[in-house]
Amino acid sequence: MRCAVPVGPIVATLFAVTALAGPVRAEELNDYPTSARAEYVFGCMKANGETRQAISQCSCSIDVIASIIPYERYVTAETVLSMSQVKSNLGTQFRTSEQAANALNDLRRAQAEAEVRCF
Repeated sequence: MRCAVPVGPIVATLFAVTALAGPVRAEELNDYPTSARAEYVFGCMKANGETRQAISQCSCSIDVIASIIPYERYVTAETVLSMSQVKSNLGTQFRTSEQAANALNDLRRAQAEAEVRCF
């Protein structure tokens, strides 16, 4: 299936919107909606066992991530993860873009810090 809109502008727009946030520290924003935090915790619990300890660890994990990267950057990284699985030109753009790699690296660093602090 072909995309009617050129892919390059879509990717560029996604990253331009994220860049507008500026150098504000994530911990100052507390901008993660409750639904996003809950979604993360549910997914994390599926991966780590559905126990009371997992609730605490997964809740801690998203709090650490939220303190490191702003929500818009988190959404960008999650979009990159999702779109990079698409087997088309669109997916290729998300797999090969430097901006996509940077967003993913930011998320992975935040997740690694959360792993150290919470698990």
